[in-house]
Amino acid sequence: MKRAEQVTFGGSGLNRAAHIRNDAVALTEARQHPQAACILLWRGKVMVHGDRLDKLSWVTMAHPILKAGYQTAAEEIIFLGFEDDGAPSFALDISGWEPVGQDISSVGAFVDRTEQQHPDCPPGHVFAELRRIMTRLSPRDAELAATAKAVIGWHETHQFCARCGAPSEIVQAGWQRSCDACGAQHFPRTDPVVIMLITHGDSVLMGRSPGWPEGMYSLLAGFVEPGETLEAAVRREVMEEAGVKVGQVDYLSSQPWPFPSSLMFGCAGEALSHEIEIDPIEIEDAIWVTRQDMMRAFAGEHPEILPAREGAIAHFLLENWLADTLD
Repeated sequence: MKRAEQVTFGGSGLNRAAHIRNDAVALTEARQHPQAACILLWRGKVMVHGDRLDKLSWVTMAHPILKAGYQTAAEEIIFLGFEDDGAPSFALDISGWEPVGQDISSVGAFVDRTEQQHPDCPPGHVFAELRRIMTRLSPRDAELAATAKAVIGWHETHQFCARCGAPSEIVQAGWQRSCDACGAQHFPRTDPVVIMLITHGDSVLMGRSPGWPEGMYSLLAGFVEPGETLEAAVRREVMEEAGVKVGQVDYLSSQPWPFPSSLMFGCAGEALSHEIEIDPIEIEDAIWVTRQDMMRAFAGEHPEILPAREGAIAHFLLENWLADTLD
């Protein structure tokens, strides 16, 4: 797919400089670089600013917030890489901060429109939910935000050794956890997920999960199981969720999806049957949507169907299907 990497979080060519993650001298030099800067995350939300909240907020390495003791599981600054001009980029989680008197009622919800302002940061620099603002960010800012959120999220859930249960420690500038008790080494995990553009004639198969906003439908998706190819996962998931048999399967595009740690493999599949029989444990509903109805949904004119969330690979694949640019 020629437009594959135009997907949100599709990559910007960030120099991740993995070779210095275990080099104490090089890391010290990076932290002391005059242009070194750090992005902040709080309970999975990233600090941004701008009229449309479309720019990452950066603090200097000397900013007092970095030494305020707000860290929780990811207690160290994470090295992200070097910008094109050589400036080192870092990230820090400050989830231990309590935003007194501010609205946190929707934090962690499917839809979170709240914003939190830290008193030590300039007005207008707020923590916002990444899914809400992801399409506004530049490709570089989007890659940095997704990387930081995924790595920090991994630290939150992997503080103990999976082999012996002892507490593990952060090493490799945040890209590894090591266990002193048994010597095991653990690395950030990425869970492969297939998401499928399944078509039958001029219609596409759409489904919805319980708890989604009323009328919202998206492409079917599911985790790849051990010992399974992407093609087999597509066929199995569609059969399990919607009872539809799939023939030819082709890879289209991928998307890092740091909610919390997935890599979405976008695939196209040809349905061999039209009848739907959903598994109510897996999904709430599944329907065939014609190209004409999908165009109305994308235009906001369909009375019953809302399209997949903008910025998600499902929206990207459907958009290209409608434009006939999947090749």
